[in-house]
Amino acid sequence: MKGSPDVTRGWLNKANHDLEGARKLLELEGPYDLVCFHCQQAVEKYMKGLLDWHGTPFPFTHDLALLGPLCKAADPVLVFANPDVFRLSDYAVKLRYDSVFNPTRDEAAQALAIAQRVCGEIADRLPPNAKP
Repeated sequence: MKGSPDVTRGWLNKANHDLEGARKLLELEGPYDLVCFHCQQAVEKYMKGLLDWHGTPFPFTHDLALLGPLCKAADPVLVFANPDVFRLSDYAVKLRYDSVFNPTRDEAAQALAIAQRVCGEIADRLPPNAKP
């Protein structure tokens, strides 16, 4: 059973806010930990939006390595499942609780590039009525 276009759009809309926040923070020269956090959140929400669209149940997790294979199973055309994407998971939890884990500007720029690529790939696989 397919998910609701409204719910999928909601996930993607929130994710787009995360991407926009990450872009603006990177332009403002930080804070880079927030850039990285919002990049992870954007990818997570795009993945969950895709899974919702396909009617695929998903766990309540921030771990992209758990969500990625579910997305690939729901849409085998997707190719984003690689370690660079899954490393973004550290920005969801470790970043908030590890006081010495502080990404650099280069790391934040790389996280944004990865997030934009993955979110774009997922958006390309969804029909217009499921997008914001």
